[in-house]
Amino acid sequence: MTNSQILLVEDEPDIALIIADLLAAQGHEVAIAATGPDGHRAATDKRFDLLILDVMLPGMDGFALCEAMRKQGFDGGILMLTARSQVADRVQGLQIGADDYLAKPFDPNELVARVTALLRRVGKEQLTPVTRYQFGAVTVDFSVPLVTRHGAPVSLAAKEMQLLRCLIDHRGQVLTREWLLTQVWRHQPFITPRTVDVHIAWLRLSWPQPVRRQSDHLPDYAAALEKL
Repeated sequence: MTNSQILLVEDEPDIALIIADLLAAQGHEVAIAATGPDGHRAATDKRFDLLILDVMLPGMDGFALCEAMRKQGFDGGILMLTARSQVADRVQGLQIGADDYLAKPFDPNELVARVTALLRRVGKEQLTPVTRYQFGAVTVDFSVPLVTRHGAPVSLAAKEMQLLRCLIDHRGQVLTREWLLTQVWRHQPFITPRTVDVHIAWLRLSWPQPVRRQSDHLPDYAAALEKL
């Protein structure tokens, strides 16, 4: 499964993390920039399938960033996200190359639907993405999201679901604590590699049989998921 690469340029940290978590739960890989210039550098240095741009950004607003990326030849999707809901703002965004416009506050389901539609439009979204997996007595369904064991729901926090998604998407691969911290916790302050161990330990309790810990390295956990 090839995950879509999304760049979110949003200067409000809480909103940025909420959006990133929503999209990560859908299997997308999300990079975050907090200013217009940082977003421009990120979008120039790496190929993204979709840009989500807040309009009110420090240093360079979303309109200017959208226009600059189109002039540079960016042909992926661009979704403008802003608290400014005036018709004139929406028209301006569409005229300079945005594909869609979503006003804050937004419904999470609508955001996911618009992102999915844009990715499909630019040919980066699978029509039938894999969201449901079976590991022995454990069923994982990321479309809900829900984990069940012998048919009974298993209580997992949002971060644990994201961590589980990373482990399943990359099962059989060598995954380091540092990589998982970047993918799931996105450089949040006061988060240490020990955090990964704690969440992994909780995930292990969800499986129908004990997972033998062979060493202190995370690849053993990822490999264990594949064997269930």
